[in-house]
Amino acid sequence: MLTSSRRQFLAASASASALALTSQLTQLAEANNNQAASWIDAHVHVWTPDTTRYPLSSGYKKSDMQPASFTPEELFAQCRPHGVERIVLIQMSYYQYDNSYMTDMIAKHKGVFSGVGIVNYDSKDVAERMKELAQLGVRGFRIYPGEGEAAKWIDHPGMARMWETAAKENLAMCLLINPSDLPHIAALCKKYPETRVVIDHFARIGMKGEVDKSQLDQLCDLAKFPKVHVKTSAFYALGKKQAPYTDLLPMIERLVESYSPQRLMWASDCPFQVEGGHTYGASIELIRDRATFLSEGDKEWILRGTAEKFFFT
Repeated sequence: MLTSSRRQFLAASASASALALTSQLTQLAEANNNQAASWIDAHVHVWTPDTTRYPLSSGYKKSDMQPASFTPEELFAQCRPHGVERIVLIQMSYYQYDNSYMTDMIAKHKGVFSGVGIVNYDSKDVAERMKELAQLGVRGFRIYPGEGEAAKWIDHPGMARMWETAAKENLAMCLLINPSDLPHIAALCKKYPETRVVIDHFARIGMKGEVDKSQLDQLCDLAKFPKVHVKTSAFYALGKKQAPYTDLLPMIERLVESYSPQRLMWASDCPFQVEGGHTYGASIELIRDRATFLSEGDKEWILRGTAEKFFFT
């Protein structure tokens, strides 16, 4: 028979073992949850009100900065409650070719940021500048045409240097374009098949309201070029422009069918996604919670895997 003290000892031991096991399981669950929630936002702009240290480009004044400030700390307050831990910074037009604020923030927050810079493709040293910025954490370069300009890119020597350098250095050409530019982008992709390409914000299809099927067909046709990827982003500016943005789900589903989730990446386009009554949560929830045609594995690619492969490896 067990003595009273012996029973008490065994009961205490069992209780301690159970508590230890519970603690281990809790830690494991928390680790798994943290890993699962470690998403990547593939498109965010940051800037600082400190225009003495980081002067604005010619043609911009401080009143043009709306909101007046959007620093990494202000970004973290928006994104971290939603499990977003890494971010691709897009050089802001306020600074034009001076990428120093972005690269300084990449250096300050090691492992958190990657960057997409802006360089002058008319400059003869554009290839050298791209390589310099790549050493500072820049993994892509944004280009955006003025009216009719994209048609001239195919024969532009500076653009040729950019696309060739991007291919050699494993960098990306990140395109802020309109639907009318898609045929010219197809010509560039055909000419430079080894260059990685990211098309921002669905090529702005749906900015004027409903998604145009013929424009979406053109965007999906670019999927025949294996190096082309698309950002599912800027929901606040497309379609009905109203949360929960479910009117955009058919376009996203069509892109999934054309490109596969491995070639799509989600992005918020902050700070603009959190202006005018829109919220950060509504953006990520469209992919994470409302796109029921996506498997959990699909969501992993769109919310993390594609951007990780592209900008963090």
